[in-house]
Amino acid sequence: MMKRTAIRIFSLALITALLSVSAIHNAGAQDPPQPPQPKQTSQQKDPKDKKGAQRQGAQADEPGTVGDGGIKIDTDLVNLDVTVIDHNNIPVFDLKKEDFSVYEDKVKQTIDSVSREEVPVSFGMVIDTSGSMRSKLQTVTDAALLLVKQMRQDDEAFVASFKAEPELVQDFTTDRRELEEALSQLYTSGGTALLDAIIATADYAQEKGKRRRKALVIISDGLEKNSSVKEKEVMEAIKEDEVQVYLVGFIDEEMEEKSLFGRSPGKKAKDLLMRIADDSGGRAYFPKDISEIPAVAAQIAKDLRTQYVVSYYPTNDKRDGTFRTVQVSVNQTGGRKLIARSRRGYYARNSQGQLPTAAQKRTRGN
Repeated sequence: MMKRTAIRIFSLALITALLSVSAIHNAGAQDPPQPPQPKQTSQQKDPKDKKGAQRQGAQADEPGTVGDGGIKIDTDLVNLDVTVIDHNNIPVFDLKKEDFSVYEDKVKQTIDSVSREEVPVSFGMVIDTSGSMRSKLQTVTDAALLLVKQMRQDDEAFVASFKAEPELVQDFTTDRRELEEALSQLYTSGGTALLDAIIATADYAQEKGKRRRKALVIISDGLEKNSSVKEKEVMEAIKEDEVQVYLVGFIDEEMEEKSLFGRSPGKKAKDLLMRIADDSGGRAYFPKDISEIPAVAAQIAKDLRTQYVVSYYPTNDKRDGTFRTVQVSVNQTGGRKLIARSRRGYYARNSQGQLPTAAQKRTRGN
């Protein structure tokens, strides 16, 4: 009797244990444990700042990806480097966001931000060493050395020369001594291939430069003779490479006198240099005397670092490879006549960040 009772008690205990295990298993299957919720950051706590949240999302997501809620976020913020001068050609540094207007393909854009700060620059010193520059080479070298001396710690520069063909003398470096040594090795000979040099060095600056702001400082007498490309191709290369061009032109006064058959060679050279500089958002200088060179070099160095950065998200968010014309203007206040200089536009790159003519550029570089 006691034996059957003991067996019965053991059976009940076993059944109870099995039922308990089954209940636990079923409960776990029906209601799995939830992971801990992430802590809320200070940026997430303010639901009112919707625009700020969108900007944060745009920075986090890669182009063409989908953000929260399945909304595709455009990340193509356009940054324009803008220099503003008054009627006396003096830079203006006291402007605010509301003082600027931006039009893309004649459509007014909403400016996201305007800042003015000194930023590091990747720039090239491109020196005309053709035979026509023989008497000016020392002056040109001195001007380039002044630019080297005014480099900041994070700036980088390269040296290139051009005669009948462009030649890289010193690749990108932050070492001033290497740049000074390269400049000391320049010599003059041969013809002038100014346009070829601009295309080659603009491509190089865009491909190898590590800083967002890129520029060329080209010193020449502008007597174009030997280039294999036309001005139109140069303008296209500058647009693609997004490189600002600063030109220092040594134009002899005798060459600027009008010839019997129209514009003088000097006038043609000057107009060419001004068109190239203006289209890139840079500037052309035409010193009349050697004593002006230090001031020109100082102005270029300051201009490169202390521009306004005007940023906006374009209303046209298509990645179709087309060129978008851009115009930046400054609201005229306080009786001042102000002029804004910036690049004339940009290409809308595709989702891989490529330009529509990238293959042609590679062919051109060969």
